[in-house]
Amino acid sequence: MQLFDPSGARKYLTVSERSAFLKAAERAPRDVRTLAMTLAWSGCRLSEALALTADRVDLVGGVLVFESLKKRQDGIYRAVPVPPALLEALDLVHGVREAQARRDRGRSLRLWPVARMTGWRMVHRVMDEAGLSGPAASPKGLRHAFGVAAVSTGIPLNLVQKWLGHAQLSTTAIYANASGDEEQTIARKMWLI
Repeated sequence: MQLFDPSGARKYLTVSERSAFLKAAERAPRDVRTLAMTLAWSGCRLSEALALTADRVDLVGGVLVFESLKKRQDGIYRAVPVPPALLEALDLVHGVREAQARRDRGRSLRLWPVARMTGWRMVHRVMDEAGLSGPAASPKGLRHAFGVAAVSTGIPLNLVQKWLGHAQLSTTAIYANASGDEEQTIARKMWLI
């Protein structure tokens, strides 16, 4: 896995691009906004977000619990801490608390009951509204942005590995190869010595 495509174009959003994406999401329909926020703040894959059900939104614990869909077997989950504002938005828009009070605890309520391509189009419209284009302007670009942001703010690689659901630490380590503003931020920490 690389952070640049074969032509050298960056495949992740910078901090300012991610911020522009979230700002554009504020103007989107509510369900699109919550999907955009979930991708940006959790680093999950689009298919993992679309499989999210109300029972896996832990409002008390402050985490979203994703089934890791690339593990070649069912039933492997990971909990990812997310901002309280995201949890509040998910509850408000999708009725999480109400669904969790039902007999099945919300297991039958998919938050975004759409196909993967529809979800991709929803995210891409927000990217367009934010003025973003190129390889980074995608759900995968948000996932990469999450990894780069986590590493550049000092989150230990083993936690980033856990949150992203990587089997190998070497996969997560690519996020230490950030460039641009992120690389400058990391370098500045060294210059203070």
